[in-house]
Amino acid sequence: MFKYVQKTTFTIIELLIVIAVISILIGIALPRFKGMQDEGNIAKAKAELRTLQIAVESYYIHNENEYPATGSATLETELSDDANVPVIIDEVPTDPFSATSADYVWVLGGTNDKFYIIYSVGPDGNGSAVINVNDEVTEINGDSCIYVSNIDQDTKP
Repeated sequence: MFKYVQKTTFTIIELLIVIAVISILIGIALPRFKGMQDEGNIAKAKAELRTLQIAVESYYIHNENEYPATGSATLETELSDDANVPVIIDEVPTDPFSATSADYVWVLGGTNDKFYIIYSVGPDGNGSAVINVNDEVTEINGDSCIYVSNIDQDTKP
């Protein structure tokens, strides 16, 4: 007796259909993943900026009501240098949106340099902020900037 054995292999058409379906699913999933990654980086930046704000306020209290000079390198030196007592934080975190892994930007200004802004460039990578002549925060390049400041618009002097 002769038995017929059926082969269980895929044809080229079946393989192409499977590859096309997988490609479509990947095309749908990747943009959503990028959006979730941006949301995570925004939350991370907000938390790190809050930590830096607390560190700057602690520095202010421990240094006779003086803020560190302007510049991210100065902020790094003043808050985390072992020569300064007390050391406020171990290291200043880097901005997750910076293309060059730079630190958050530290700006001191306003009336008698009493106000500051610490900001991230934001998801667009080009956000910035300044303290204007009315001692208010003004965002430059749209609203992609993420910042913290000691300027309270309701209790401003």
